[in-house]
Amino acid sequence: MSRLKATWIVLVLALGAAAALSFVVGEGNLSDDALRSTLLRLRAWRLANTVLAGAALAGAGVLVQGLFRNPLASPSILGTSAGATLGGVLVLVLWNALLAARLDWMPAELILPVGCLLGAWLSLTILLAVTGRGASIVTVLLTGFILSSLFLSLGSLLMSLAQNTWEMGRAVVAFTLGGVDAKGPRHAALALPLVAVTSVVAMGWSRHLDLLLSGEEEAQSLGVDVNAARRWVIVWASTLTAAAVAIGGNVAFVGLVVPHALRPFTGPEHRVLIPASLVGGAAFLTAADVLTRVLPTEGTIPLGVVTGLVGAPLFLILLARASREGRIA
Repeated sequence: MSRLKATWIVLVLALGAAAALSFVVGEGNLSDDALRSTLLRLRAWRLANTVLAGAALAGAGVLVQGLFRNPLASPSILGTSAGATLGGVLVLVLWNALLAARLDWMPAELILPVGCLLGAWLSLTILLAVTGRGASIVTVLLTGFILSSLFLSLGSLLMSLAQNTWEMGRAVVAFTLGGVDAKGPRHAALALPLVAVTSVVAMGWSRHLDLLLSGEEEAQSLGVDVNAARRWVIVWASTLTAAAVAIGGNVAFVGLVVPHALRPFTGPEHRVLIPASLVGGAAFLTAADVLTRVLPTEGTIPLGVVTGLVGAPLFLILLARASREGRIA
């Protein structure tokens, strides 16, 4: 059996096992006939949103690492994650005013995700406007870093203002730490088209991404419009990140760890690495969500805390191994 085939078997089994556990683990008694159908329905939609968020983050990670030709790059480097978080925090701070505005055309549970998407797309618009068509990859990197710093600072300012009301402050902190426990079918319906369409389109550009790995000048000589490819990759990675934050909050390390962990087994070709990372990201985040429900604590641990506790040590191990093998200078 080839290494690639074995990798796919492990990924599918891991996702299946995590998905099965997500149905049986959690608050509530499945042996109660009156509650079983309700609990299973709630857990099914929680699982759907977790899979979408994990796949989106890992897919964005592959694209960003290919764009910067750096396996240590994270989707947050573009500033989209910070923009989406700022949009979500702003919605929470203005929650009562937004409800008073009687947005009858929008379900109340979608106001927060839409705010995240608008914040992310604002960040993307600024990034594309500042970098222009012929900007270098260093300019893109620095602009994304500055936008992240700006939006995170603005978000911190709003969070400090929100502390005046205990309930609002608690909601803001819970959002920034990530979680899918209150997400339902409308959240999944909002994110699914963004994740599915963007992933399919990105896979269609796998050859361009592969050629970019050899350097922009060589890719240009082989017929790749480097500027156009770079801008589209930024758009796709930003859209996936925005969708993930909209339904899962600010969850770290998925987009960094999963592609980096899979690359030695799948190889660098994006036609294989992108779909493998989508499945791997879904499995990783689903397993992390199960952990939030089984760890011995009085309340539910935020999803972003678990991904950080698991992802950071795992990434250090992968980084040390790659350094010993000479894959990272």
